[in-house]
Amino acid sequence: KQVNKAKLEKRKKRKKKKGKPGNTTPQVNRTRQEQLRKAKENREQNIKQNAQRQQAGAVAQVRQLVKDNRLDLKDGQEPYYFALGKKIKKVWVDKETANKLSAGRLAVVRLDEVFDVVPAKVAKQIQTRSPETVVLLHDPENTDPVS
Repeated sequence: KQVNKAKLEKRKKRKKKKGKPGNTTPQVNRTRQEQLRKAKENREQNIKQNAQRQQAGAVAQVRQLVKDNRLDLKDGQEPYYFALGKKIKKVWVDKETANKLSAGRLAVVRLDEVFDVVPAKVAKQIQTRSPETVVLLHDPENTDPVS
């Protein structure tokens, strides 16, 4: 009889343990929370990396646009002054280029601390990718003759 009683108690204990999720539940919860946290960190990191790639791509496109479309200013004999923040800057251009800058058909862009003159159409493309690169672009409808 005692053997049967012992077996019966053992069985009851096993059933209790089987029915209850016991000590494994907190560990499983911690593991699951850790997985969720890592997944969230990975998503955030992917978003940052994608943003950096897009920004790098935009910078490369701006560089290419400026390189392909900048005007040769070696013959510039006349200074063209423009405001950049609180400072007055100048580029040396010829008379025709100065008139086109004033009329809004050309624009001044700054890339790597170097000023270049590009067509207004190109400057608008650059502005969509990197607005701070375009430092001077007059509105063609709102021009005042400055020459």
